[in-house]
Amino acid sequence: MTDPDYDFEYDYGAGDGSEKADDEGRGAGDGHGPTGSGRAALTGISSRAWEHPADRAALAALRGLPMFDQVLRALFGFFGEKPIRLAFQANAVRVGPNQFPRIWQLYTEVCDTLDAPARYPLFVSQTPVVNAGAYGMKEPFITLNSGSLELLSDDQVAYVLGHEVGHVMSDHVLYRTMTTLLIQLAGLGFPIVGLAARAILVALLEWGRKSELSADRAGLLATQDPEVVMSSMLKMAGGGSDEETSLAEFIRQAEEYRETGDVADQVFKILNLLGQTHPFWVLRLSELRAWIESGEYDRVLRGDYQRRGDPDPAHNEDLAEAADAYKEGAKDFMDQMADAAKRVGGSFMDSFWK
Repeated sequence: MTDPDYDFEYDYGAGDGSEKADDEGRGAGDGHGPTGSGRAALTGISSRAWEHPADRAALAALRGLPMFDQVLRALFGFFGEKPIRLAFQANAVRVGPNQFPRIWQLYTEVCDTLDAPARYPLFVSQTPVVNAGAYGMKEPFITLNSGSLELLSDDQVAYVLGHEVGHVMSDHVLYRTMTTLLIQLAGLGFPIVGLAARAILVALLEWGRKSELSADRAGLLATQDPEVVMSSMLKMAGGGSDEETSLAEFIRQAEEYRETGDVADQVFKILNLLGQTHPFWVLRLSELRAWIESGEYDRVLRGDYQRRGDPDPAHNEDLAEAADAYKEGAKDFMDQMADAAKRVGGSFMDSFWK
């Protein structure tokens, strides 16, 4: 439900002084008309328009790991693409015009909005957990858990589908598939998962969490409704119906978690993330709100975004942007550590002289 005391009308142009785009003005400067769903069609959009700099930084670090290429080749050389694809799809139903037609319509609208290069095969799997995934090597596909259809509204399912299409368009699927396989093999104690592969799995999980921040932005661009996206995150964090939950309270919870300065909390936040494939929902919500409030979301809706085929920004500029994302996070953490140390030191001296 929506609380009457919380304003969901963001000043989308706050980051650059621009005005909020209305339904008729979205993309008007670039000739982009609305799709069948009424959303602005983001024709030719490049995935760089939504990719989080921390995603790119973590991926660059992952690719630089010793033995990374060898582990990748060994893993997929052992299994092969077709067996992997069949393993994911064998216990699922393919979505199409005559199979889950409502989901197919939502999916078609999402692909039209993001101007996806293809309609990647979509499957529904009978799984109660509210989730979805994008996998594959040269032939990506998407799976949607049936639990998502039970808990989420159509618009919220569209966000989940847009999120997964974003993963595919950002070329995340190869490494996401590798992560899933390594997790399963590690759990079975399979001999292919040696020390090198375990170290790479830790790095893959770190990158995977950052990649979710990029895909969340793609999901928002696919639905073009921040409240729909944030309410989806609320449901996936705790379940519950619209009548018994409050998005405003969840947003406040997210801000409290993010702004906590106690060093013990910071340590527990890090420990809680170790081994997780996804960041916590409260952090994802805060990251998405920050992107909206920066003005970047509004600029994309107006048609001001990088297109596929455009020259990429200078490599050094890209590295600097990605490095800044990590540097700022590290600086905040070190500042909190220093403040906590001062408080601990002060408390110790006070007790010593008493």
